[in-house]
Amino acid sequence: MRRIALLSALLLCLGLVAGCGAGNDGSGPAGEADGGAFARETGEARPQVIIETSSPGFDAVRVYKEAAPGVVTIRSVFGASGAAEGSGFVLNGDGEIVTNAHVVTDESAGSREPAEEVFVEFPDRNVVTAEIIGFDPFVDVALLKIAPQGLRLHPLELGDDRALRPGQPVAAIGSPFGEQQSLSVGVVSATDRSVQSLTEFQIEGAIQTDASINPGNSGGPLLDAGARVVGINQQIETNSGANDGVGFAVPISSVLRSIAQLREDGSAEYAYIGVTSQALYPQLARKLGLDTEFGGLLARVVPGGPAGEAGLQGGDDKLRFQAGEYRTGGDVILQVDGHRVVDLNDLARFIAGKQPGDTVTLTVLRDNRREQVEVTFGKRPDIASSG
Repeated sequence: MRRIALLSALLLCLGLVAGCGAGNDGSGPAGEADGGAFARETGEARPQVIIETSSPGFDAVRVYKEAAPGVVTIRSVFGASGAAEGSGFVLNGDGEIVTNAHVVTDESAGSREPAEEVFVEFPDRNVVTAEIIGFDPFVDVALLKIAPQGLRLHPLELGDDRALRPGQPVAAIGSPFGEQQSLSVGVVSATDRSVQSLTEFQIEGAIQTDASINPGNSGGPLLDAGARVVGINQQIETNSGANDGVGFAVPISSVLRSIAQLREDGSAEYAYIGVTSQALYPQLARKLGLDTEFGGLLARVVPGGPAGEAGLQGGDDKLRFQAGEYRTGGDVILQVDGHRVVDLNDLARFIAGKQPGDTVTLTVLRDNRREQVEVTFGKRPDIASSG
């Protein structure tokens, strides 16, 4: 029994290398003092175990501690049409607050109108009135302003959504179902998603996450491991009305672009080309006999729009192929200023980075010949005729 106990203790020490030292006197790297003896006895080198004293991993407690003081609850009053509640965060010490446009606006009367009153509640229980500086229905962003005097504001640090990769941990803080200062954690499920805005246009570059996002989370921050804001939580994809693990956030890069315009004149403008396109893939391209395996197949060109004025042509024929329906016979946009159009949302993403009045050079495939076409973007209308 004594031998068995000694053997068990020895195996335990070997299994917990960090907990059972081997008498290294510090004259060399850990494991060097007994490594030679181990090698002489077994004929092979002792496996080395490296212990990380500080981990770059995700610490949800730290993220919450650093960010929660800057997350606020927003209540909007719309008169006879009722009220709404959402979340937001402190942008800076001047009293600017960021949230979703749909938290502080209403379109039940047929046009989108700002709330009659907006109140911001801070974690320390202070509740103050906020002014709506402006709202942007195209990316669902609103900029509010409160008087900072007498308040201890906690601005949140902003991150870079362009550095995000699927699998990275993220956290959402907000007021789901009115439960203030609630934390949920998950990962980035995907990037560069295209999701519905408050208009007929899409929000490009959205972040998909499985962190629980529910009604009331809207406008609150999506945070990375460094407690930096990488997006604002905007919507969920659900069949039940509750969170099904598919939530979306507006990327902070789009938010900042919107805020810069809202701060200037209370509204935001975006480039407009006036097309509807479908993404080509190799099998479809071969079926159509096209000399390319990628591109945006123009299904429709809006008459009188920028693309139409530049001479681009949509398709007149219809094709059902591999369970999909396609309008064919039109031009294929291969590149925008040298950037290839490969994925479904590439064309819209390239356009989203431009301003009305900007001119780009499109590489277009027409009758299997490549042509260069210059297009000057117009201003995106509130209601999309197309693209």
